[in-house]
Amino acid sequence: MPPTPRPLRKLGFLTIGLFDERDPRRGHESTLEIIELGERLGFDSAWVRHRHLQYGVSSPVAVLAAASQRTRRIELGTAVIPLGWENPLRLAEDLATVDLLSGGRLNPGVSVGPPMHFDQVKGALYPDTADAEDFGYGRVERLLDFVRGEPVTDFSGVEGFEVFSDRVQPHSPGLGRRLWYGGGSLRSARWAGEHGMNLLTSSVVKAEAPEGPYDFAEIQAAQIRAFRAAHPDDEAARVSQGLVVIPTDSASAGQRARYEEYAARRTPRTAEPQGPARLLFAPDLVGTSAEIAERLHAHAGFREVDEVAFALPFTFAHEDYVQILTDMATKLGPALGRRPAA
Repeated sequence: MPPTPRPLRKLGFLTIGLFDERDPRRGHESTLEIIELGERLGFDSAWVRHRHLQYGVSSPVAVLAAASQRTRRIELGTAVIPLGWENPLRLAEDLATVDLLSGGRLNPGVSVGPPMHFDQVKGALYPDTADAEDFGYGRVERLLDFVRGEPVTDFSGVEGFEVFSDRVQPHSPGLGRRLWYGGGSLRSARWAGEHGMNLLTSSVVKAEAPEGPYDFAEIQAAQIRAFRAAHPDDEAARVSQGLVVIPTDSASAGQRARYEEYAARRTPRTAEPQGPARLLFAPDLVGTSAEIAERLHAHAGFREVDEVAFALPFTFAHEDYVQILTDMATKLGPALGRRPAA
């Protein structure tokens, strides 16, 4: 198999930021330390998952604000903020603030749809407006407009001693072009392209054909091509891939055994689409960097991208993430043709 026609330009990673309920500060500190390590290792980007009412990062914008003050170069992203939990106007203010504090390094990724377990949380989240809330693409369009500086109100000027703006403040120029949509269907890929967003792909796609065989890589590649065909930047439109990748070059025998067992437990779900949404999962990639690079070069989805944000497994220890990230940066990145960041 020939090497990818798109040499790897940006190497990133994604973490869920797990913590123990008895000591949540330690878990959040671990996430910040991992981001700091990523910068020292030369990663181009670090991304934080978003989890509500779970033991993972529930406020990635706040976490990335802290990370922005402990790093200087690495880009900081969210993968992804479910907008069903958010007020787009307030979120736009937070995103612009953190982007300015970071020196223009924020890459907000978002998605749409009702909040998970909506029937159980709507009374707390939207006690008076649950039935009227729009959880579709319109919510993203509002966020896009607010971040890009479109008017929010028809009022501006001076009232007494206070000065008012008709658009979100602070305004961060350039942030509008760094908004990402996390999509796994042809429809969402096309929509993101039409609206000039960047596309975050992951280890999950929607198997839209009623019958198999189901090839995850080919489905993902088709979605990426549909996104670029709809995007004003065409082939230059940014896409990042986020498969679960676990290099074992410097892993101990015990670590390798745990990694392989983790992947094996998750493999059955990759055989066919899961649930009413017909979600198809990609296998986790475990092995030496040379072995993983060979598999990625043969992956139709990977051959369409020049950016990655490899996902760290959910439940490993801090020292495991240190080993995995070190191998990614020093072994896997070079095996994929990526030159270290300056």
